Amino acid sequence: MKNILEIKAVADYFKLRNCEVLHPLVGIVDFDKVNENGYPNTYYDAFHFGCYAIFLKDTVGCKIKYGGKSYDYDEGTLVFMAPYQTIELGGYDPNFVPKGYALLFHPDLLLGTDMAKKIHEYNFFAYSSHEALHLSSKERKVILSLLDKIQFELEQNLDKHSKKLIVANIELFLDYCLRFYDRQFLTREVVNQGALQKFDTLLVDYFSSEKPKTYGLPSVGYFAQQLHLSANYFGDLVKKETGKSAQEYIQGKLIDIAKEKVFDPSKSVSEIAYELGFKYPQHFSRLFKQKVGHSPKDFRSSIN
Repeated sequence: MKNILEIKAVADYFKLRNCEVLHPLVGIVDFDKVNENGYPNTYYDAFHFGCYAIFLKDTVGCKIKYGGKSYDYDEGTLVFMAPYQTIELGGYDPNFVPKGYALLFHPDLLLGTDMAKKIHEYNFFAYSSHEALHLSSKERKVILSLLDKIQFELEQNLDKHSKKLIVANIELFLDYCLRFYDRQFLTREVVNQGALQKFDTLLVDYFSSEKPKTYGLPSVGYFAQQLHLSANYFGDLVKKETGKSAQEYIQGKLIDIAKEKVFDPSKSVSEIAYELGFKYPQHFSRLFKQKVGHSPKDFRSSIN
């Protein structure tokens, strides 16, 4: 049975690391300042978070080359955790000492702010750990400067400005992460194109098989799983590369295949709909007309 630590509040993680809690809803851990008492003898297989957690993990030797240009990612990676997510830890190593920083904040910190609505726009909180954000030296300096500003506010006496400034700096932190992820999608263009090619192949294979009749229309999550990517990361990748959402991309391929099938006069529109995975033929006809401008029957008549 796995030993999972429940981190329901910021203070739970700070207690684990034997760090002082300056604010009940937000805090930063500098692992260079964590003493040996901050690494308990109890080994945990996983942490289950009840708050947002961002880890700046320092790494060594992570040099990556894309598009003929080298990118130095020795300055670390950012991993994002949202409430109710569980992060599994690697094998137990008694000599392992984490390096970097951790920023934790509870959803209650955002109550009454614009960020309470905006927080769901940061899709990277739902990325898998292997889809982490790799930082360049310059990017790391920006991240550290924002952590310093948040820490500065935490060390001041709380006043009417504290929450606004802390939340504003967290928002700026996350907005920079959006920018850096955009850069990462670009620098990983070769890898991303390979994933899109596999996606296209999977789409054709799916609609050429009996799967539509058995399982219905394919979901974005299905293809993400086949490509070993999180649904959010996969969706963002498709959007960055094609300008379309993953769902729109799937529908586009479906319509292309549907057009070919409509050429076959021996098949009724209902048969084609069922072959493509639609439960109700009218749903197929509605989507076809929305995308093509003609109903399947009218389209068939126009090409005969």
